Amino acid sequence: MEMRWFLSKIQDEFRGGKITVENAHKLLEKLDIPCNFEHVKHIFKENDRQKQGKITIEEFRAVYRSIAHREEIIEIFNTYSENRKILSEKSLTEFLTREQYELEENDSLSTEIIQKYEPIDEVKNKGQISFEGFSRYMFSPDCLVFKEKCRTVYQDMNQPLNDYFISSSHNTYLISDQLVGPSDIWGYVSALVKGCRCLEIDCWDGAQNEPVVYHGYTLTSKLLFKTVIQAIHKYAFLTSEYPVVLSLENHCSPGQQEVMADILQSTFGDFLLSDMLDEFPDRLPSPEALKFKILVKNKKIGTLLETRQRQGTNKEGQVLEVEEDVYEDDDEESLKEPETRDIFLSRIQQEKETGPSKLTAGAAVKKKSRKLKIALALSDLVIYTKAEKFRSFQYSRLYQQFNENNSIGESRARKLSKLRALEFIFHTRAFITRIYPKLTRADSSNFDPQEFWNVGCQMVALNFQTPGLPMDLQNGKFLDNGGSGYLLKPDFLRDTTLSFNPNKPEGDGHPITLTVRLISGIQLPINLSSSNILVIIEVYGVPNDHVKQQTRVVKKNSFSPRWNETFTFIIQVPELALIRFVVENQGFIAGNEFIGQYTLPVLCMNKGYRRVPLFSKAGANLEPSSLFIYVWYIRE
Repeated sequence: MEMRWFLSKIQDEFRGGKITVENAHKLLEKLDIPCNFEHVKHIFKENDRQKQGKITIEEFRAVYRSIAHREEIIEIFNTYSENRKILSEKSLTEFLTREQYELEENDSLSTEIIQKYEPIDEVKNKGQISFEGFSRYMFSPDCLVFKEKCRTVYQDMNQPLNDYFISSSHNTYLISDQLVGPSDIWGYVSALVKGCRCLEIDCWDGAQNEPVVYHGYTLTSKLLFKTVIQAIHKYAFLTSEYPVVLSLENHCSPGQQEVMADILQSTFGDFLLSDMLDEFPDRLPSPEALKFKILVKNKKIGTLLETRQRQGTNKEGQVLEVEEDVYEDDDEESLKEPETRDIFLSRIQQEKETGPSKLTAGAAVKKKSRKLKIALALSDLVIYTKAEKFRSFQYSRLYQQFNENNSIGESRARKLSKLRALEFIFHTRAFITRIYPKLTRADSSNFDPQEFWNVGCQMVALNFQTPGLPMDLQNGKFLDNGGSGYLLKPDFLRDTTLSFNPNKPEGDGHPITLTVRLISGIQLPINLSSSNILVIIEVYGVPNDHVKQQTRVVKKNSFSPRWNETFTFIIQVPELALIRFVVENQGFIAGNEFIGQYTLPVLCMNKGYRRVPLFSKAGANLEPSSLFIYVWYIRE
């Protein structure tokens, strides 16, 4: 039966007798068998008995079976098949129930799978599934490790903004380093496509009364503010319909601030939130209430009521002044002032020769006051995201207003998260808090965002252009909730009646015991002759949950390496935990070579036999390269 089906599908391709490797690859794809061309070439060569660069129909069948009939899938199929040829609908249901945990709410799933994946009509019409169909199902999107539910917006989106983690980027206009690299519109476009909901825009006076965007007092190139806003308008809601926050780092004169206000209003129109919502006069609205809205984050003068009262009035030339204290060590904006930026840049050069200076080591070098002039036209566009300098937790408890947001440098935030975690969480329950990288990260490197998510910080801003572990965690975390860029924080980071300390997560938590059996690798994208494959499984979360385990090395087999190794993790705070699968090629001189990775929230993992897709360091999908695993967990 399988042979008849197979021949009916391919015999027309062999009218000339034999086919080349290129045609063999195309034919495999026509048969819905995803395959890496390098692996096809290797298997083709093994089956080309006459070494002529062409193979017969029988030789092609051997190539097909090598790729499509994987041993680990055959073993599973044979366990549930009575005759090792087909699975009845009853047997498939048993497999789905016992192994995949799939039929609790959908008892028609077996029928759907047979109709969707069984390629042989004779088998399908009998309500059965052959190995061909079973294999297609096992390697389909339906068997990925990431839960289907988590691919949609399923969380409560009616809570106030401060109750959500919000996907946030730092210096979004930069696509390289922080000192001499180019500024590019693509920084905003790519961030928005990834679901980023908070974009940073550094604004400076430009020629001909046109504000520009660039990293001030550096050699980074400049973009017109107008061009940036037009690009954001085009892509803002392509991936997510929930609100976008424009975090303005504003260095413009009052006159050009008025130009900025005019550009924002004329470009966004009704999408721009320029007045408080009637039902939210004294508390932050929800993402649902702010769908398709652009929020401006900037300094603001006066109250929301005063802003409403000024609606429709002429604000041209009206400038207000505010005075604030700044410190060189923890305030990025102060280091963009001319008198301190020159000192800072010279010290970066000095560090290469003498080691860290006090400034870049995080010590407070100089305190000063500065006066900021704010155009009323721009100030009145700031509603629920007023930028307010963070002074202390005590000051915020006494004086901070619900619509005031804080930005804290990573060094200061790290100290607070370690020494005053409970106060930090109390603060983030009430106020949106943004964490940004320290200025010494001139190479656009990133910090570990997990430590700030652990204390409830809503906007943990990363350099999206820089691949690596921090961005893997960022991308993995925000896969959840439909990639909308908003994740509802766990109860213990929102509810003021609950006490939670990520550094000592004891008491009323709900730990899980997670078991992962790493079975095999599938068509891993590396040199076939020199592969020495290992897999590292890491858990990131609260400090006690951070753990790393790895497999043995499988030598010279990147097509179908087999491990069959089981790993167990006891995770105290699964609501904050991410799991990361990393595939490496063992190196003895230059260290291990990164091959691919996949990161996702622990609670978004499907149980059962699952496939883990792999992504390159730059974030490209390496399909069909993947890992085949079995997942099981219980909640204590």
